[in-house]
Amino acid sequence: MDSKKFAFYRKKLGLTQKEIAQLLLTSVKTIHSYEQGWRNIPENIERQIYFLISGQKTGKGNTQPCWVQRSCPPEMKKQCPAWKFKAGHLCWFITGTLCQGLVHPSWSEKIKHCRNCKIFKPVLDF
Repeated sequence: MDSKKFAFYRKKLGLTQKEIAQLLLTSVKTIHSYEQGWRNIPENIERQIYFLISGQKTGKGNTQPCWVQRSCPPEMKKQCPAWKFKAGHLCWFITGTLCQGLVHPSWSEKIKHCRNCKIFKPVLDF
């Protein structure tokens, strides 16, 4: 996530820099640095922003869980944390999901895949 997207999502959430700092357990100065592009936005912050956005999207778009939308076979579902915890709308957020039979080794690898997925795209279209 770049600085412009971070600022865009913060504003779309209707939060001030102080409010988002409190939610993310960081300082207003850090938020300002993210939005000015002086600091890279860490993966854990990016992930939390997407989580907050996804909460705003609840009830909009396709509500079927990921394993239904992606027609996952039963043997794959049983190994996938999204299925185990009945969180098919948050598969992108959960580490260790079996997207297309693969467990991605890091958040950055996982989110690259998720950006092109019909489960996660509505979050990006916020």
